[in-house]
Amino acid sequence: MAEVGPFGGPWLAPWQRACARLADAGYGADVPEAFRRAGPAIAAAVGPEPAIDLAAHVSAVAIKAGPPAAALFAGAAVAAAQRIGDGPRFRRWASLVQRLAATAPESVVPVLARTDALLAGLDVSALDSWILAGLRAGGADPERRRAFFAGETPESGRLLAREMAETGFGDVERRMRAWFTALWGIRLPIREALPGRPDGARRRVGFAPGIVTVPATFPGFRGPRAEDLFRAALAHVGAHMTFGGPRFPVGKLKPLQIAAVSLIEDARVEHLAMRQLPGLARLWLPFHVAPASGALTAPGLLARLARALIDPEFEDIDGWVRKGRDLFFAARDRWDDPGISRAIGNLLGNDLGQMRVQFNPRTHVVEPPYRDDNTGLWDYGDDAPAETLETELLVDAIRLVQAEAEGGRTEADRDAGRAAPARDAAPQEALPVARLPEWDWQACRLRPDWVTVLEAAPARGRPRFVTEALDRHAGTAARIDALVRAARVGRAERLRRRAEGETLDLDAAIGAVADLRGGLAPDPRVYQASARRRRDLTVSLILDASQSTADRAPEGPGTVLDLECDAAALFGHAMAALGDPFEMFAFDSDGREAVRVYPVKRYGEPFGPAAAAALAGLAPGRSTRLGAALRHAGAGLARQRTHRRLVLLVTDGEPSDVDCPDPRYLAEDARHAVMELRRAGIDVFCLALGPRNADPLTRIFGPRGFVVLPRIAALPERLPALYFRLAR
Repeated sequence: MAEVGPFGGPWLAPWQRACARLADAGYGADVPEAFRRAGPAIAAAVGPEPAIDLAAHVSAVAIKAGPPAAALFAGAAVAAAQRIGDGPRFRRWASLVQRLAATAPESVVPVLARTDALLAGLDVSALDSWILAGLRAGGADPERRRAFFAGETPESGRLLAREMAETGFGDVERRMRAWFTALWGIRLPIREALPGRPDGARRRVGFAPGIVTVPATFPGFRGPRAEDLFRAALAHVGAHMTFGGPRFPVGKLKPLQIAAVSLIEDARVEHLAMRQLPGLARLWLPFHVAPASGALTAPGLLARLARALIDPEFEDIDGWVRKGRDLFFAARDRWDDPGISRAIGNLLGNDLGQMRVQFNPRTHVVEPPYRDDNTGLWDYGDDAPAETLETELLVDAIRLVQAEAEGGRTEADRDAGRAAPARDAAPQEALPVARLPEWDWQACRLRPDWVTVLEAAPARGRPRFVTEALDRHAGTAARIDALVRAARVGRAERLRRRAEGETLDLDAAIGAVADLRGGLAPDPRVYQASARRRRDLTVSLILDASQSTADRAPEGPGTVLDLECDAAALFGHAMAALGDPFEMFAFDSDGREAVRVYPVKRYGEPFGPAAAAALAGLAPGRSTRLGAALRHAGAGLARQRTHRRLVLLVTDGEPSDVDCPDPRYLAEDARHAVMELRRAGIDVFCLALGPRNADPLTRIFGPRGFVVLPRIAALPERLPALYFRLAR
């Protein structure tokens, strides 16, 4: 060990011992050699002590993830130390890698390979949060975890962008929809680009008949600057849709000619748009930053020409750029004809080809960043590339069918957290209707768009199920009818300060006399009347249909789910008689990407044979992701205009799911969901079935937010009675 560098004086012996321990540990020659080479650079960046202590972390990674990962760890530690520049935070980073190796050893190498890029945009806390998100996303599947950390999933990029504080489309989606519609009078679905598209298309806005796609983020753009870029991109797409023509047939055109024609067409529709809306120039110009000189590459020349065609003060020294500008403005009187784009673009593309400039169509990304990816301008015929918008169109067609089935709900309804779904004939044909957040108690943050809610129609059962349930529980049904009659009558409410009424309102009369004696005109509203208090309550009833509800009920016939359905039948009968608006759905889950809800009755629908058949067709299965079900119900209640709104949950178990080995994770998320709903003015109450420890329920719902029903057979009677008590 010829060079010790910063390991002089008192640090020399500890450094030598650390190197010797790794050399004698049996990890092979690469691990101690990588550590020995990395040590001086790490010590120079963060101090000798953290560099020496790294040996223990390297050893732990070698044991859990293998010697190759440990050797890579030592090398990546140099970049980490130089990026972090602080001993305590470097130690946190090393501990973070060690924990990752213990939890997901297959993911260590992908993370270490991206160390410099990750730490360029994340501090250690944000990196910790992103890694924890990846572990949550992958669950128990090593390949899914590896793909996340290698950046091969769209979710990985979205979450990374959020941690880097880049502004994503989800942050501005509502405003952008409103902007696009207000600017162009066009109402179209606007969606994030799907991950399967090529990089250039995924990083730029795109359009096709019936849909617009935008990137999840524009890397490097944050805050107001990012919002301006989304705005500029949608304004550009609107210009194409307003002033564009039919798609250009590709024919025998070469990629350079396609790029040149697309650029001229971009400029043509923008100038027509600016004639109508001159302020668009102020929106688009700041993103044209190409310099007037530089290396002669096709992307560079195309970006310079794009600027020359919109910026009147831009003067380029290149003859090809000047030729393109002259040809374009000489055709000013023909800008209404899309054919000029093809004519001018063909000439310029031929010239570029003869100039032998570098151009790779597979990696080409259109500049400036607000312009579209060009795929919407071209008709490729039978040779259409696989990376089209067909998938987006299919997904959106499904959403439109859902909206029609629900009575034409708007995009604003989906913004509230729940789309307007269409129901298929079988549960396995579930359709996505919402993306909901989920609370991560370890990261202490709400992860947006973390859970996918799928909606499926339960198999149709007996349309007379409700009538049969009323017959099975005739005594309970009679008591419910009596409660309904009493609730309908309601309590009298005194209406004060009326112009007409049955008796004098003494307070108002005294005030009128005082006004008269004081020489003032009295208020003539000196009477009072009485009226029955109007019921003003909306309810969402949630039934747990997880696999545990298939167990036989200890004291009664049938399963736990059978008793839940009987109780729901009596509850629905009472609600229909009262006239209170309500919905009813069951739920189960199979991981965060498949929280299934089974609608029995929606708001505004009658509680009739269709609801009875749906209720009878419910079947148990899967797990209990409770927080998602509560948020789904809350999103629907948020659109109701009654004074009181109530979520009433019937469950026989605690929150659990197949992708959550941490038993506390889903319980904390459910607790957070309850708090969210209560802050929004929505009451939440749980009817817990079977003998159980009340402590977890208290943690989630609060000491007065639940009732334990040890005797499950009493559920059909207790559920309606509980509602009448809560509705007082």
